[in-house]
Amino acid sequence: MRKNKLFVFMLALILSISCFSTIAFGHSITLASDDSELNWYFVNRGKDTLPECPKEATGLLSKYDAYYLGDTNEKVIYLTFDEGYENGYTPKILDVLRDEKVPAAFFVVKPYIVDNPEIIKRMADEGHLVCNHSNHHPSMATVTDPEKFKAEFTDVEEAYKEIVGSDMPKFFRPPMGKYSINSLKKTKDLGYKTIFWSFAYKDWIIDNQPSEEEAIKKITNGVHPGCIMLIHAVSKTNTAVLKTVIQQIKADGYEFKSLDELPDYQ
Repeated sequence: MRKNKLFVFMLALILSISCFSTIAFGHSITLASDDSELNWYFVNRGKDTLPECPKEATGLLSKYDAYYLGDTNEKVIYLTFDEGYENGYTPKILDVLRDEKVPAAFFVVKPYIVDNPEIIKRMADEGHLVCNHSNHHPSMATVTDPEKFKAEFTDVEEAYKEIVGSDMPKFFRPPMGKYSINSLKKTKDLGYKTIFWSFAYKDWIIDNQPSEEEAIKKITNGVHPGCIMLIHAVSKTNTAVLKTVIQQIKADGYEFKSLDELPDYQ
């Protein structure tokens, strides 16, 4: 009995020392596999303040050319739109961007390209980046077959090149913000930068749109140096307030830049 108690005591002591070492020296124990699905999120700390990166993503971003921030040393912002389908607002959005001389990146799926070739041409012609959002909009963590994973990229690339006549920019946004260690690795191996975001808000539900006042407040209060902003082009509210939002952000001293001006990891 005494031997059993001594064994239990020694085991507890070893575990305690191990846990203390983990906390004291900043190491973490990862139980998940490299194919485990993770969800992107950020911790917003307020206007002009950098958000916090998810702890599980620490160390992964620079290793696999994944970004949620740009140049944080300057008041710059990278405006991005997700385009799962067309809801009639993109031409107006493009009008505003043209008038305000703001570059943007549009992340599109293959069906969007096929169904809206003239919009895609206009995006490219007016200097915006048309970027990869996959073919079928799956969680990339669940696409473990190498050929199927690659096809989610190449099918979009081929559709884009057929319409525009040039290669698609090598920026990828994981659908729904879902990813895994392996999906980030395979994305990098295909020559892509993964683009997450440091600001987004609940704007995509077309039957439950935020008010214009609420949208303006949320967007302008979410800006910070190096902000990669995600808004959805299906939003009627976003379209209505875009010009006002851009002008307010400029008035606060921010400059809009393109994703191809992102600083490289050293």
